[in-house]
Amino acid sequence: MTIGVLALQGDFIEHIAFLEKLDVKAIPVRKPDELKGLSGLILPGGESTTIMSLVHIFDLLKPLKELAHNGLPVMGTCAGMILMSKKVSNSNMDTLSLIDMEVKRNAFGRQLDSFETELDIPSLGKKPFPAVFIRAPLVESTSPQVEILGKLNSDFVVAVRQNKSLAVAFHPELSGDTRLHSYFLESIVGK
Repeated sequence: MTIGVLALQGDFIEHIAFLEKLDVKAIPVRKPDELKGLSGLILPGGESTTIMSLVHIFDLLKPLKELAHNGLPVMGTCAGMILMSKKVSNSNMDTLSLIDMEVKRNAFGRQLDSFETELDIPSLGKKPFPAVFIRAPLVESTSPQVEILGKLNSDFVVAVRQNKSLAVAFHPELSGDTRLHSYFLESIVGK
């Protein structure tokens, strides 16, 4: 199994380290030919408009969309969630449209408003997940086909899944807890 991590900007190094901790081969993806033969792909946190601009510059938009729409498992964290959404309510940015949801960028405020909290995500077990929110997005709406995996304070949707696409508003790679990556590998990629 080989998992690609989009490595144009953001915290891709941390995702690669997490995957290696789980004994999974991980490679940085910067060019279309590096998408060949992947078992799954992670879209990391970072600056969503910058990442999307670089996706266009490096001619990755079309192959990313084709692979994902043809069943390649994809996990997006923070900015990755924004890239996976169908619509961004407070931006007109182009997205990959992998999950039928509308998100709001920087929904919790600026960098100064970043925080850590314990989230209940039943798919990961009974123990709360230590979630790190940094200029995080928020899911404002979803279609009935989207499974809600986790909410913040029982109100705000911050983790979703649709088919082979998983997206979270936080940074699991900064938590020290590998359960979300394991869930992606076992339940979505099918390790």
